[in-house]
Amino acid sequence: MPNISIKGKSMPESPIRKLVPYAEDAKKRGLKVFQLNIGQPDIETPKQAIQAVKNSNIKVLAYSRSEGSENYRVKLAEYYSKKNVIVNQKNIIVTSGASEALFFTLGSIMDPGDEIIIPEPFYANYNGFSIANGIKIAPITSTIDDNFSLPKISEFKKLINSKTKAILICNPNNPTGYLYSKDEIKKLVDIVKEYDLFLIADEVYREFTYDGYKHYSIMEEDSINQNAIMIDSVSKRYSMCGARIGCVVSRNKELIKTVLKFAQARLSPPTLAQIASLAALDTPEKYFNDVIEEYKKRRDVLINELNKIPGIKVSTPKGAFYCIVQLPIDDANDFAKWLLESFSVNNQTVMVAPAQGFYSSKEIGKNQIRIAYVLNEKDLISAINILKKALIQYHN
Repeated sequence: MPNISIKGKSMPESPIRKLVPYAEDAKKRGLKVFQLNIGQPDIETPKQAIQAVKNSNIKVLAYSRSEGSENYRVKLAEYYSKKNVIVNQKNIIVTSGASEALFFTLGSIMDPGDEIIIPEPFYANYNGFSIANGIKIAPITSTIDDNFSLPKISEFKKLINSKTKAILICNPNNPTGYLYSKDEIKKLVDIVKEYDLFLIADEVYREFTYDGYKHYSIMEEDSINQNAIMIDSVSKRYSMCGARIGCVVSRNKELIKTVLKFAQARLSPPTLAQIASLAALDTPEKYFNDVIEEYKKRRDVLINELNKIPGIKVSTPKGAFYCIVQLPIDDANDFAKWLLESFSVNNQTVMVAPAQGFYSSKEIGKNQIRIAYVLNEKDLISAINILKKALIQYHN
């Protein structure tokens, strides 16, 4: 029998999706499963995006340009300018989601054996992208006790060596909901300038900030024009996860030229999805105001209900729509499976994402879960009530 590659065997399972078979079995048994495990918003996609596809009179669904259609990139640059990110269409490569954007970026700036520093916990697929590119993650741990704020810069410096090529952050953060402040971004700017590193920021949740906090992009820092790489996507901003449209944005011409070669190798991003994404850029500000207000309500309900459960610890998100919850258990993987296989309340149960998969360091996060507050308030309250009862029974 032919052998599977070492790389293939090393690829991690998704902590977000690996429990899907258990959830499907639970549904077949007649249970309602509240899915708190995946960042799939229930917010409606802007109508003009859907309508643009319906109204398209395309006779042949042809390839688009490898870098993305000209009109979409021009309009996307206009959108960024309103966010104080001044770029033009030549600074943008359109990709099939932010995942492909990051995959192309890592392939463009790093060789096998190189290292990238990432504050953990981080978006779980960063592990997979790194393994697929043959690079090593040098994790720097942020803690729930500090609400997952940026670790001390002195800790970053300890990790830098001749193999270090970049620092990667997600801002606002998935899975913690932490929003890096302008001061924290400037500290990272100083260190990438000092050591001549790339600074990559995954900013797909930029729209979702709460309590008066504002997002500050690394692209607002002119002093690192050659170091800064922004990753973005329409998935969460417009509730268009299925469109699979993202982008790489940088003023570094050599980087963009290199990313384009990866883009050419996969031919082009999807044409219809770019039509939808172009139309989505006309979404009125009221849409975002309403969505942010809704997510803030959900966050407040979630944190309030979680804090009623004895023995847990929860971080309070400043952005995105996730939080990390530390449970009074030893193994969240076993607990998450047990919830789907052996527990229910009135024929209802909960699906969560074990947080260990969001760390690179071994044995960290074993008693933590990530919750995505993408359900309405009523369902959130029901889900957390089930979680509370589950913890009581799990210990008995």
